[in-house]
Amino acid sequence: MIRTSLLGVTLTAAALLTACSSTGEGAAPSSTAPSIDPSLRVPAPLAADALAGNPCAGLADAQATAIGLATPGEVIPGQTGSRCQWQSAAHDANKIFISPLAVARNGLSGVYATRGTAKYFEPTTVDGYPAVYADNADLRPNGSCALWVGVTDQLAVGVTSSILVGPNATDPCPIVEEVAVAMVRHLKGAA
Repeated sequence: MIRTSLLGVTLTAAALLTACSSTGEGAAPSSTAPSIDPSLRVPAPLAADALAGNPCAGLADAQATAIGLATPGEVIPGQTGSRCQWQSAAHDANKIFISPLAVARNGLSGVYATRGTAKYFEPTTVDGYPAVYADNADLRPNGSCALWVGVTDQLAVGVTSSILVGPNATDPCPIVEEVAVAMVRHLKGAA
């Protein structure tokens, strides 16, 4: 199951990069930046620079512990950049991931560009920031939920789950939202 849910996240990220980036990875962004839908603009860009080098900087250890995650988180390299993995303190099989998606440099607009291929797409807000539940496979009944949060106009962060046992195994989105709210508050400096 973990492989399946992580595959969905990787495929979603790859689709975002393909759909939204006309520059290669590491290349400078085009001087004609894509227009951003006003409803997707973040109210105040968060201090998210540290996430690119260390996605585990998205949560303070005290926040992770309060949510029920074992600390510290572990940085996992991937094709679309590093992500942080936190394991559940109660169930080793359960994991939460924070994955910054800065390569395309068009934030939440990049997620919206893949709307036509998403199996679920539910706009929302997270502590006042634009967000959307979206993925190319709907594995929510199996413990996998993907929530994308616009933390700057150029950076979307995916908060995803792989929950195999326990009370959130068939309804993972509330815990994903709890982690996303904690991340936004931490990045605001309120943690």
